[in-house]
Amino acid sequence: MSSPLALLVYVAAVVAVAGLGGLASTSGIEGWYADAERPWFTPPDWLFGPVWTVLYAAMAVAAWLVHRIRDRHPHDAAAVLRLWWAQLAVNLAWTPVFFGLRWLWGGLAVIVLLDVLVALLVARCWRLNRAAAMLLVPYLVWIGYATALNTGIAVLN
Repeated sequence: MSSPLALLVYVAAVVAVAGLGGLASTSGIEGWYADAERPWFTPPDWLFGPVWTVLYAAMAVAAWLVHRIRDRHPHDAAAVLRLWWAQLAVNLAWTPVFFGLRWLWGGLAVIVLLDVLVALLVARCWRLNRAAAMLLVPYLVWIGYATALNTGIAVLN
């Protein structure tokens, strides 16, 4: 797959995940979540959209940077990209579990798995392409924060 086409694939993948996540969270955000007890460090709802837009864009570019060096490091790049796709699938799974099913402790299990996958992804990228790793660090920080939020909401509700 050519480099420009690969970038389009990664962008399309994160746009699909963002769109599906948005659909899965709408009823929860306007329903039970609006009335739920939340930790004191919960950000305003309007902040999530812009933050995730930037993070998803960075995720797509990070995957593309790894894709671009697959000829020089075929096995390592393939392993990193499999990990990238795995974390994206887990990222997608969290929203319907947490917001749709209102399974707060199940959501915590999903997001902890996401934390582990993204930490592994950052570590693997660091050895292969530092720019890709650096693009993923804010994502890792944000989902760590989201894990704390998920924990707080599960405890309080």
